[in-house]
Amino acid sequence: MSDNDDIRSRIRTIPDFPKPGIMFRDITTLLLDPEGLRLTIDRMAEKVAGDIDLVAGIDARGFLFAAPLAIKLGTGVLLVRKDGKLPGATIAEEYALEYGTDRIAIHADACAPGAHVLLVDDLIATGGTARAAVRLLRKAGATVTQAGFVVDLPELGGADALRGDGVDAFALTAFEGH
Repeated sequence: MSDNDDIRSRIRTIPDFPKPGIMFRDITTLLLDPEGLRLTIDRMAEKVAGDIDLVAGIDARGFLFAAPLAIKLGTGVLLVRKDGKLPGATIAEEYALEYGTDRIAIHADACAPGAHVLLVDDLIATGGTARAAVRLLRKAGATVTQAGFVVDLPELGGADALRGDGVDAFALTAFEGH
């Protein structure tokens, strides 16, 4: 068994969801497995380099990995939410979707300038949301040099795009195809 095949085997593939031709990588089966979830958090923590002040989770599945990872690393959790979901003063970043745009936001006071932030999500595909999250966190004064994912879809180029933005992107598993 190669590295992380035990995690990969706990991720279900659902063909033709949400539309024909898409191979949906479903992490709910991983989340249902206590040993798989523990292994995922442990292995993500092992890949983190240097000191981290906060783990930023992307709405919504990123939260499921950010919180236990923050506990393991001894940090707080910063929520990167869909715009309009946070009370109080926020800052936001717009990003392109296949058809149109979307916005993500964080609390304006979520991190101190210079805070070292690890960005986390369940999956990296094209990287649009993750790259917007990096821009947003940097706009708030954070230092973002690492991002962790459970799944990478390398054909879509998101992890490479993050690396081009100066972020060391890692994933525990990779799946070919969309």
